Amino acid sequence: AAADPVTMAPGGLERGTWCNEHMLHERLDIIEEKVIKTVEHLESEVKSLLNIISETTVNIPTVPGTPLTDIFDGQY
Repeated sequence: AAADPVTMAPGGLERGTWCNEHMLHERLDIIEEKVIKTVEHLESEVKSLLNIISETTVNIPTVPGTPLTDIFDGQY
């Protein structure tokens, strides 16, 4: 008859499960940190692009009597 792995190494399965969960949490922490940094980077890029758009639209000469167009349609 095959030996029961729990009998051979008391707590072995529980220890293995804990180790796997610990490694999983570490990997999730790393992924979370990368996601946060990526979101912060993207927010910075979007703000920069919006500033460039804003500066560019201010400098565009308009023909008198031409209605101004809101490129964001009042959403922002």
